[in-house]
Amino acid sequence: MISLARVSWIFYVKQIFYFNLSERTEMKTIAIVAGGDSPEYEISIKSANEVKKELGSKYNTYIIVIRGTNWYWEGEKGRAHGIDKNDFSLNVNGTKIRFDAVFVAIHGTPGENGLLQGYFDMLKIPYTSCDAFCSALTFNKQACKLFLKEYGILMADAVLVRRGDPMDRTKLIERLGLPCFVKPNDSGSSFGVSKVKTVEELLPALDNAFKESDEVLIEKFVEGRETACGVVKTASRSKSIILPVTEIISKKEFFDYEAKYTPGLSDEITPAPMDEQITGKIQDLSSTIYDLLGCKGIVRVDFIVVGETPYFLEINTVPGMTRESLVPKQAEAAGIKLSDIYSLVVEDLFSID
Repeated sequence: MISLARVSWIFYVKQIFYFNLSERTEMKTIAIVAGGDSPEYEISIKSANEVKKELGSKYNTYIIVIRGTNWYWEGEKGRAHGIDKNDFSLNVNGTKIRFDAVFVAIHGTPGENGLLQGYFDMLKIPYTSCDAFCSALTFNKQACKLFLKEYGILMADAVLVRRGDPMDRTKLIERLGLPCFVKPNDSGSSFGVSKVKTVEELLPALDNAFKESDEVLIEKFVEGRETACGVVKTASRSKSIILPVTEIISKKEFFDYEAKYTPGLSDEITPAPMDEQITGKIQDLSSTIYDLLGCKGIVRVDFIVVGETPYFLEINTVPGMTRESLVPKQAEAAGIKLSDIYSLVVEDLFSID
């Protein structure tokens, strides 16, 4: 049995926040951007609907669907109202609606790779996710790994291959060994990811990954326990929440898209049944990586733990917010309301430190 003291320590929640929303004289209007142009479109829509449920009583919220050049809000009667991209405003029955802030719920492009962030920066509309540079850096797996490697963050060896590049399979396998992972360099939810066990499987795995990206990362396989840790901080770092660690045990070859979103194909245990010292390492490292990269809002950091040592896998700067997603489950385990977390990152946009 886990003691209450241990549970409290594992949760590692620093400065839980309380603020009186009723003191505001005017309800803010928030756009929740969703959809996007990646295979994660449907997951993004689900995330946005969950966010709206939690924020709907505190703010005027509009889910703005972005798909290519088609940006719109769908009214109650199913009518689509287009967004004016000149100022990101909405016209409904002759009334122009301007947004005080944007809650980014797009997984993948253009909401997680910095494109949308740059647009909002030009319009001077605050948003909840990492800034344009941080988003672009973290979305590029190889660039992010190289950046963090300079700070001594441990991670698996990897080789970047661009479409059309010559490749010596023998030398590559000699360096990385088998099995290895082949994954798109800038995609999420494990789309296009393959675990390669033989030399013959390498080229088909590359073809599969190139369907999602022009750059592919071939990564050394590290045997260990897969974990994830959510982190939320305010811009001033005056409020910081390091969520409980989740251990992920996939019932498939690895934690692919199907295992992530199909009930019964993976066990996601929160808090992870790990020694307190290892849990603390993962949480401390997640917090450190958040700060090194200059993250903002809600992120999730993924690791492979070998023995007592966490190896960095990747960071998600717009993690899933569906009922099946890890961060909501971690918040529930910590006894923290999602509405409080979402309100924290929104209110932080209006705070003056």
